Amino acid sequence: MADKKALAEQALEQGGGILRLAPVWVPRSFCRPGKRIKLHPDDYFVLGQRGGIDERWFSSTTWAENGPGTPEDEGLSYIVVDEEGKDRVLLRDAVELLGAEIIGETLWNKYHRWAMFSKFFDNAGPLPHHIHHREQHAKRVGADGKPEMYFFPSQMNNHGGEFPFTFFGFNPETTKEEVLEALKNFTKGDNSILSLAMAYKLDLDTGFDVPPGVMHAPGSLCTYEPQFASDVYAMYQSVLMNGQIVGEDLLWKNSPEEEIGNYEYLLDVIDWERNVDPDFHKNRFMKPLPVKPVEEMRAAGYVEEWICYKCPSVSAKRLTVLPGQTVTIKDSAPYGLICLEGHGTFGKWEIESPALIHYGELTHDEYFVTYKAAKEGVTITNPSTTDPIVILKHFSDNPDLDGISG
Repeated sequence: MADKKALAEQALEQGGGILRLAPVWVPRSFCRPGKRIKLHPDDYFVLGQRGGIDERWFSSTTWAENGPGTPEDEGLSYIVVDEEGKDRVLLRDAVELLGAEIIGETLWNKYHRWAMFSKFFDNAGPLPHHIHHREQHAKRVGADGKPEMYFFPSQMNNHGGEFPFTFFGFNPETTKEEVLEALKNFTKGDNSILSLAMAYKLDLDTGFDVPPGVMHAPGSLCTYEPQFASDVYAMYQSVLMNGQIVGEDLLWKNSPEEEIGNYEYLLDVIDWERNVDPDFHKNRFMKPLPVKPVEEMRAAGYVEEWICYKCPSVSAKRLTVLPGQTVTIKDSAPYGLICLEGHGTFGKWEIESPALIHYGELTHDEYFVTYKAAKEGVTITNPSTTDPIVILKHFSDNPDLDGISG
């Protein structure tokens, strides 16, 4: 443990409170890569039978639950301490050892951990209509409830995939009896649960808030997903539009052992009022909201917007630093980040968005900004005369969210 602490302290000092993170690639056996997350084309299936890689996780202290044989560090972010990446320490361990020095006293006292992560989810087709458990259900399997949000970055979507539409919830007139019947028909072929739901066309550079307990069948855009630090879910749709069959084990995933076979329990996991909300789009859709008047920010060399802001425990911003500009940006909370476009300097570090990344290679596109560094402000320089630097920043609880609505 002393070695880990020494490495974490070394990383803090050398980065001036900004930690360089190594890319985290996550396979899913039930998914097909959309090939838009800058992984080298040769490497999307480098993990063989464990599944294609269609996710990259950011600022993660959360283990990816991928069943038997999952490596103990799958989904976990490593802090890179030396340029070659030989010396590294898990972000999870660094937070555990240094606590408030990394995430600030407020977050440390509340969670005693970094309680969120984000990801790129990059699937060629749609996912099954599924659910993330609310707190009371997740606790029964020793986990946390999982709110999450979506944003569809234009930089990551040179094509829309096979079905750029997402089903959310159920039609307002849907009855619990209809949903219960669909759940009971899961092993009898296509249980037609999507017939009870409404699809929404996905527009680039917009997003949705998805509270726990809300059914959703994500479409095929590459999606940036800030979310609470949990990996609980259950799949309620039995056959996908392309004929792919969903295993029954995923229907009962994260159900307590004593509830397996109890379809009423699956129904109870659903937050009914939110799923049949006739104003679902009004209440859950998010357009970017500038943090200040746009002309005022552009005159200062940047534009910053809230992109995920309807959840109190997780949020995200998009920061654009204009060509040829140097700016210092302050935040009231620590955050992780991913660079989508451009190159320059970020504090003491280089920052750049690579064109291609081989599995296992290091990059300079992902960092974690500690509480003190965020409060003091990070100076960013964009040397380009043509390209902006575009960064997505993901937060746990952020006091600046107070009063934000959309």
